[in-house]
Amino acid sequence: MPLGHRLLALSVALIWGLNFIAIDASLTHFPPFFLVALRFTLIALPTVLLVPRPKVPVRWLVGYGIGFGTLQFLFLYWAMAAGMPAGLASLVLQASAPFTVLLGAVLLRERLSARQAVGIAVAVCGMALVGWQRAEHAAVLPFLLTLAGAFGWAIGNTCNRLARPANPLHLALWMSVVPPLPILALAFAVEGPGPIAASLASVGTAAALPAVAGLAYTVVIGTVLGSGVWTWLMARHPAGVVAPFSMLVPVVGMAAAWMVLRESATPGELVGSALVVGGVLLGSSQTRRPPRAEEPPPEPLPRDPGLEEAPAAR
Repeated sequence: MPLGHRLLALSVALIWGLNFIAIDASLTHFPPFFLVALRFTLIALPTVLLVPRPKVPVRWLVGYGIGFGTLQFLFLYWAMAAGMPAGLASLVLQASAPFTVLLGAVLLRERLSARQAVGIAVAVCGMALVGWQRAEHAAVLPFLLTLAGAFGWAIGNTCNRLARPANPLHLALWMSVVPPLPILALAFAVEGPGPIAASLASVGTAAALPAVAGLAYTVVIGTVLGSGVWTWLMARHPAGVVAPFSMLVPVVGMAAAWMVLRESATPGELVGSALVVGGVLLGSSQTRRPPRAEEPPPEPLPRDPGLEEAPAAR
């Protein structure tokens, strides 16, 4: 991968890592379920008007929207509103990688290599350690909700793989058409119209400015720009070359949360984080087959000195 493309991959990891800080800022003003519906509505409206619908089966488009869009962000925003630290959320959400491998093995009958099995085991041990630390020092429910969001992401990955889109970016944008209506209905049923109306009525105040800026970041920078650059890179390089850069997302997320939000992690959580990142890297890397040795050219047959070429006819 050229240096310029590596810098683009690093920039996406930076964008997505800071996305959790933006979500945290948005949740200070908007109710979580309504915020998810609002986020996807802002993407869905221009998508329907300007972007051609991808030529994929509707069931996989809807499944991608339910898994990646609805379940992932519904549980993630709920978890962060319930007290899940932004930095730790960026890490736990990486459980989508081993979940995706397991779903592929169970539902798609994809072969699970020994390296992937070991990577999943290491990542699961890391998650268990982080969960145990959460149970010891804070409420465990936000941790479980974030895990549920990671599983939703894995469902979306599986549907995306079955869809086989010719233009992945179009599918990623049209996925946003699925979440708004069901999540908006859930928001009105659970959060009530009062808090929703209050958040909209005060959206122009100075106190709401960080939340609005965070929402704009997640929509324009995190989703459109970040996903667009990532899709562009995935179309030009092998997945095994590009995908490991996503492991920098929790590194950026946890570092940014420490610097901006003053979040801290216990030593056990840091060890568990290292196990998760290492396990996902191990499971997602591919074993390179050794190059086949070239056969040496056959040795020339010994020339019979008694045989001479006849002189060419004149």
